[in-house]
Amino acid sequence: MAIDSPGRTRSEDLFPGFVTSTVDVNGVSIHLRYAGTGPPVLLLHGYPQTHVAWHRVAPVLSERFTVVCPDLRGYGDSAKPAGGKDHRAYAKRTMAQDQVEVMARLGFSRFALAGHDRGARVALRLALDHPDAVSHLAVLDIVPTRAIYGNLDHRHAMTVWRYLFLTQAADLPERLIGGDPGWYLRRTFEEWSARPDALDPRAVEEYLRCFDPDTIHATCEDYRAGGTIDLAHDRAEHQTLHCPTLAIWSRHGLGEQYDVAAIWHALAPDLRCEPIDSGHFIAEECPAETAAQLGSFFSIPTYPARSPDLG
Repeated sequence: MAIDSPGRTRSEDLFPGFVTSTVDVNGVSIHLRYAGTGPPVLLLHGYPQTHVAWHRVAPVLSERFTVVCPDLRGYGDSAKPAGGKDHRAYAKRTMAQDQVEVMARLGFSRFALAGHDRGARVALRLALDHPDAVSHLAVLDIVPTRAIYGNLDHRHAMTVWRYLFLTQAADLPERLIGGDPGWYLRRTFEEWSARPDALDPRAVEEYLRCFDPDTIHATCEDYRAGGTIDLAHDRAEHQTLHCPTLAIWSRHGLGEQYDVAAIWHALAPDLRCEPIDSGHFIAEECPAETAAQLGSFFSIPTYPARSPDLG
């Protein structure tokens, strides 16, 4: 399947030296950037962002690793298929399969993996469904989806209201967000950041560019899948992670709502915990600490370096 290089966008300035490509996998096109040599690392972004969320971390990691930063399906410049009645197109199992195939197209059958927010949910499912593919798993500022819904009392509902709002049937949230998408996006960044200037204006401009009606619908489908088919997958099996796992979370955000370490210990016998004084957007608000934590974690053990094979 063909790989091409789409036209330049301003976000390329945030990824100096990275190659931009589009890969056809699992019935969709996935937009991505990659750079570096050494052990492969896949970085998955969250809501309501794109791969640009890693722009302060990926270049640092690319000095030691081959770093791949895709847009998840439904986000950025990747494809935005219809979700279907059961939202299967945005099940984390489906989105995880996308990324396994992306890495296989680049020549990597085994890789380290980090995800933030929705990307961390995809990463978790990928590690569960494809344990032989994942050498290390890092999850940034989440607890598993079933822990969200399983602890949904009044206090939690007031802080994770998107799990109730975005999961409403189409096209209620789409119409309400679409009335002023720029305001909604900026309001989300302000709500989740520790300080108002936490995000680079160039990154925010890119998130705004990509937050069109198709993305708004697709991201609602992502949340709808989270509250339905993803929960069914989670509840149908005993979940245990077999790879070293690193959980990083915002001490004054997620850490005030959940016993994050205890929740992850139940899933990951080989767990490292690193709370950070940050808002939700850890990789953008605390990039040096994030890069250092990920770089150290991914360095154990080492395995043969390879460069992407795009032939």
